[in-house]
Amino acid sequence: MLNLPWVSIIIPCRNEEKFIGKCLNSIINNDYSKESLEILVIDGMSEDKTKEIVEKYTKQYLYIKILENPNKFTPFGLNIGVKNARGDIIIRMDAHSTYEKDYISKCIKYLNQYNADNVGGIWKIMPRTHTLINKAIVFASSSIFGAGDAYYRRGYSRGPKWVDTVFGGCYKKEVFERIGLFNENLVRSQDMEFNLRLKKAGGKILLVPEIVSYYYPKSNLKDFFRHNFSDGIWSTYPLKFEVRIFSWRHLVPLFFVSSLILSLFFSFFFWQARLFFDLIFGSYVFLSLFFSVKISFKKGFQYLFLMPIVFATRHFGYGLGSIWGIVKLLRG
Repeated sequence: MLNLPWVSIIIPCRNEEKFIGKCLNSIINNDYSKESLEILVIDGMSEDKTKEIVEKYTKQYLYIKILENPNKFTPFGLNIGVKNARGDIIIRMDAHSTYEKDYISKCIKYLNQYNADNVGGIWKIMPRTHTLINKAIVFASSSIFGAGDAYYRRGYSRGPKWVDTVFGGCYKKEVFERIGLFNENLVRSQDMEFNLRLKKAGGKILLVPEIVSYYYPKSNLKDFFRHNFSDGIWSTYPLKFEVRIFSWRHLVPLFFVSSLILSLFFSFFFWQARLFFDLIFGSYVFLSLFFSVKISFKKGFQYLFLMPIVFATRHFGYGLGSIWGIVKLLRG
């Protein structure tokens, strides 16, 4: 237990009364020495019982502290956490997630073993409830058709791999001294932008399948659509701040939805546009049904008719959000 590096865990949160306790319990149950650990929960002026719940933990566990984030949004909370962290290593955690008991120790192990600047693991998406819709959302969010090629989402399991970004992240504190803090202009995707900046500065980011966390997504289609719409906005709107964080997989929903809208409009004037619309939409329906059948064979045929709806909610939500992000960008 000697010579363990001092670790600071930072958890930005707002209105997470349903999850913050589960998150903290999973960290408390980690096998890393609590004598070399501090947990900083940065509350974004929660309007529910989040702060009250965390304060109970601070009285029972002296290594847990709560800080205030008057600006509410995640990047401000992250930076407050980094500035107040005493550790040589900083681990960013999500209040909406829980963590395996060896999460911290394995992050430290691989950070040192591979001389990485940031280490993360796979992100297993779990249902909040036992409803078919919630489970279908989980299956869609874990599918290559729903999540693209993000290794940390799809359960990559072939050993440690150098990547462009990871969920959460375990950083050497000197990384922040070298490239700066999280971009406070970005309500979403600030971790992706930070990792891109880290890579450009010559930093190394390692994905380790042995490092496991569990994330609990939205449980109904309305909230799932809103979440993806917001994600879509923050895939394109950051260009306003001269920040490009998107990759090809972020642009696919944008081009898909844009193509459908434009071809449908021009189909009233040109028959070729109608053919193009039929081709794009028909191809999408085919792919959606293909992956829906594939999932149904594994998970149960009760999902056969749900999966296309959930896939469409994700893709159209993200695509429309991306378009709205561009509209906001052009409007200044």
